[in-house]
Parts: sequence; C-alpha cells; structure tokens
Amino acid sequence: MSRKIRLLIVEDETAIRGGLVDLFVFHGYAVDATDDGREGLRLALSGRYDLILLDVMLPGVNGFDICARIREQDREQPVIMLTAKSGDEDVIQGLSLGADDYVAKPFSVTQLVLRVQAVLRRSRIGTQAESRIRLGDAVELDCLNLSGRCGDSEHAFTRREMELLQYLHANAERPVSRDELLTRVWGYAKNLDLETRTVDIHIARLRRKIEPDAAHPRYLVTVRGAGYRLLVE
Repeated sequence: MSRKIRLLIVEDETAIRGGLVDLFVFHGYAVDATDDGREGLRLALSGRYDLILLDVMLPGVNGFDICARIREQDREQPVIMLTAKSGDEDVIQGLSLGADDYVAKPFSVTQLVLRVQAVLRRSRIGTQAESRIRLGDAVELDCLNLSGRCGDSEHAFTRREMELLQYLHANAERPVSRDELLTRVWGYAKNLDLETRTVDIHIARLRRKIEPDAAHPRYLVTVRGAGYRLLVE
C-alpha cells in the first residue's frame, strides 16, 4: 500500500483550518494542523511533511519567520503561503523568503487543491538539464547542490529557483512566457486560470543573486510581450 502524502496546515482561523483539513483528508492526504506559530515551526522543521500550507498571521511566530527558518534548514521543502487578498506586500515577502507559491484569501478550494497537487509534482527538469550553468565570466551555478556565485558573492538557491534557471537555460535560444513557466516549472495545468505573481517575484529574487546589477539585468532579461530569456554569453 502506497504511503499517503503528508500535509501540514498552519492556520489560526478555526473555520478555515477545519475546512482545509476536511478538504485534504477527503482527497486522500494525511493531514496535521495547528493554530499556533511556535508549534507550526516545530512541526515544519521535523522533516515529516511533503508540503506545508502556511498562513502569514499567526500567534507566537508568524508565517514569514517560519518560512525563513524552513529555508535555513531545507531548500527543497515545498511551501505554499496563505495570504490576505489585499496583502500584496505579503506575497512579495513570502516568495522572497523562498515559498514555492502563494494562495490569496478568499480562495477557491478546487483551485487550491490543484495548486497543491502541482507544487507536489516535483519537476524532472533537473534530471534532464545541465548540472552546472555558466553565465559570462562572473556567474557559475551548481544546480545539484543549489548553490552559485556571482563575482565574489556566494548564494544559496531553492529548488524552485534552480529549476527555473535550468528551464530558461535549456531554452536559451528564445524568450519563455510566464504561462509556459507556470506549466513546465511549477507544474500547473495549462487550462488553470491563475492570477499569480509568483514567476515575476522569483525572477526578481534570482536577479538579486546572479546579476552584477539587478536593476539593469544582463543575463536574465525581460523580452517585452514575450516573457523572460536567459542570455548565455
């Protein structure tokens, strides 16, 4: 008998937490849930979960701090943050701390399940792409060890960030659209109508790591009306 996928839900609103537990148990997941940030942090660092659904506003320890601590320990742990619909700054901060994606409240439960399934569907890009990527003379990326350097600066990458770079590198001859990246890197279905800034925020985060001047990118460039392109010199 196959092992059930394990989810951790850290959400302090009783009705939302209970509804999410029922939803994912119905879909066959094993679910643990807590309404407390300190307990959520302890469970999140246990390494027992295939994915963590993490609210931002929590008693004890907030979701941002939990996400940051997770990434200090594990750069591959799938994390989806639950944010207020109007909280644009929450989205930027959560993704900048290394969350794989975000879902804005109020959300469609059908779309939430699809997005959880997509994030859990680990990309196979890394097995088919280069294990090392060089950009010019100053940037070298170690895709297997999720690390890299830009000049004299060393950086750590999340698995999602490196998969994004690997996909752009494998298609370096052309710009790649946001929709294609959501489908091929995040695993979302083509017909899933998403309003998400996750690609743009991941691109901005990557530019701060691989560009000598993130405000004037020379490697990870925007092609107006077409998407993003990785220029390999």
